[in-house]
Amino acid sequence: MAKAIHSMIRVLDEARSLEFYKKAFNLDVADRLDFTNFTLVYLSNSESEFELELTVNKDQTEPYELGTGYGHFAVSVDNVEKEHARFVKAGLEPRKVVEFAPDGELVGKFFFVADPDGYEIEVLERAGRFK
Repeated sequence: MAKAIHSMIRVLDEARSLEFYKKAFNLDVADRLDFTNFTLVYLSNSESEFELELTVNKDQTEPYELGTGYGHFAVSVDNVEKEHARFVKAGLEPRKVVEFAPDGELVGKFFFVADPDGYEIEVLERAGRFK
């Protein structure tokens, strides 16, 4: 059986990304692999073995084009309202909290925030299938 271990995104400014992911999700550098043309930085915290891999291409000078798809990274938290307030206080500019109930029954409660490169991150309250 396959086990999900990481997801990768390309970032323009490593320091800015590390600051954001530390402040937003308490992710620290778990490992760093430095090569001639690029660096891979693996971020994690004690909540999960899953890692976020930041790829820093050393010759990249322009922001990446993210395309028209709506892909995103998601994390779960105990209390989405409390976490939203923390994000606001930290200046991370989260969007409003949404209660997702397409057929009248609450499926999930969440908000989105964008990282410095424009990647969308969904912050879901732990409930139902979102543990």
